[in-house]
Amino acid sequence: MGSTTPQQHERRAFLQRLSALSLLGPAAPWALQLSAMSEAAAATATDYKALVCVFLYGGNDHANTIVPFDTASYGALQQIRPNLILSRDALLPNQLAPATALPGQRAYALAPGLEPLVPLFQAKEMSVVLNIGTLIEPTTKAQYQAKSVRLPPKLFSHNDQQAFWQTSATEGSPSGWGGRMGELFLNAQSNANLTAISVSGQAAFLSGRTMRAYQIAASGPTAITGVGSPVFGSAQGSALLKSVLTQNQSHALMQEWVTTGQRSLDLNDRLSSALAGVNLTTPFPIASNISDQLKMVARLIAARDALGLKRQVFFVSIGGFDTHDSQATTHPALIAQVGYSLAAFHQAMKDLGVSQQVTTFTASDFGRTLASNNDGSDHGWGSTHLVLGGAVRGGEYIGTPPTIAVNGPDD
Repeated sequence: MGSTTPQQHERRAFLQRLSALSLLGPAAPWALQLSAMSEAAAATATDYKALVCVFLYGGNDHANTIVPFDTASYGALQQIRPNLILSRDALLPNQLAPATALPGQRAYALAPGLEPLVPLFQAKEMSVVLNIGTLIEPTTKAQYQAKSVRLPPKLFSHNDQQAFWQTSATEGSPSGWGGRMGELFLNAQSNANLTAISVSGQAAFLSGRTMRAYQIAASGPTAITGVGSPVFGSAQGSALLKSVLTQNQSHALMQEWVTTGQRSLDLNDRLSSALAGVNLTTPFPIASNISDQLKMVARLIAARDALGLKRQVFFVSIGGFDTHDSQATTHPALIAQVGYSLAAFHQAMKDLGVSQQVTTFTASDFGRTLASNNDGSDHGWGSTHLVLGGAVRGGEYIGTPPTIAVNGPDD
């Protein structure tokens, strides 16, 4: 038996995980061909491509997001969660008509609040990924119960499953798969420090082995107090403060601090200048933080040429999905924020002429139990998610619909 180095193992595992991106259809080459792409090759890229992760923190209730709608499945779900299930009349306008029908006449509808996404599905610009969750290897219920397969660590734990989704490793992993992907394209960038950008603070998803993600607020770049504006009304004071912050130091740690500060100042200036030239006219109808985050991503993409960027990975997020209680009143509003914001962002990509080059997907800690705890739902495992973009193999369900039954083969 041949041996492999840790680096070979990591590369192989990374490429195996990337194979799951086959659902992207025509968009797949930029992910799946990474095995044949070096950083030098990436440097010759003349087009633009971006991946946008929309993370729903807390564990989204998938059964009240993409809802089983065929008569048998809806009836079974109604028996399981009578106090949580959405009304059939409210779901009817949002029923999805896939290009390829599911076996057994299975059907789904999007929850109220996601109606702006229905036309995207029908236009083959969005797909629904069924029963997706963290795995190390294919696993059946019998294998899970017999403990005969390797399982992701600490299933049902928020921190650990968030980490596994974002890094393909346990909590504390130094790099995320979005960051590792971004590192492959650093040579293609005039501003490599802007390859991975989070509009939602620190994100494990964007951490590279050597690359650092750039963090930006939804409102735009935030200048260091006293540098971006006069200190006590004195422009000379601002200049003096900047010279102090950027003065070279003899101590290695102090010099690293200076280098980091200088990089922050430089990137802030470049971004502020580039964004000032952006005129994004697409309306974002929902006033919410997730909408503002995606609008900022759209503005950053609009500034791609001014910034000299060819490949980017973005991260945005929305919290509040740990709906153990009050789900009937809290979840619909959260889902509406997601639905309207995603639709507006996709339209912005069309308006910018890059809808074929930008792919957006949702992710969350885990799904939730079908059975209600009376006022909400509890931590589950598999979930259902969305993938949007002009290059997506749209209008399709990807994966196998799970059986709707408590203690069934998929429960």
